[in-house]
Amino acid sequence: MAYVYLLIAIIAEVVGTTALKASDGFTKWIPNVIVAIGYGLAFYFLSLVLRSIPVGVTYAMWSGLGIVLISLVGYVYFKQPLDLPAIAGMVLIISGVIVIHLFSKTIRH
Repeated sequence: MAYVYLLIAIIAEVVGTTALKASDGFTKWIPNVIVAIGYGLAFYFLSLVLRSIPVGVTYAMWSGLGIVLISLVGYVYFKQPLDLPAIAGMVLIISGVIVIHLFSKTIRH
């Protein structure tokens, strides 16, 4: 169940960060509400993940996958370009998350 909670936390964080960009510096109230709800849900579900996965591993997966997803949202939704070094870095982040997931002895499967 921890991985379901982690996925929800990642999605909620990406929604919150997307709304943060849309809030235009906290000047639009609907995106502000979405920011608060998104980050609130993200941290709540992240706290549930921490019951069974160590904090360092949890944070690496949460932040790493969040970086990749929000970069893709920025590219698609906000038309923010991704150059080759950015893409290469994200491939390395995903590779790191995969290595942690497959080989870390600290994760209870």
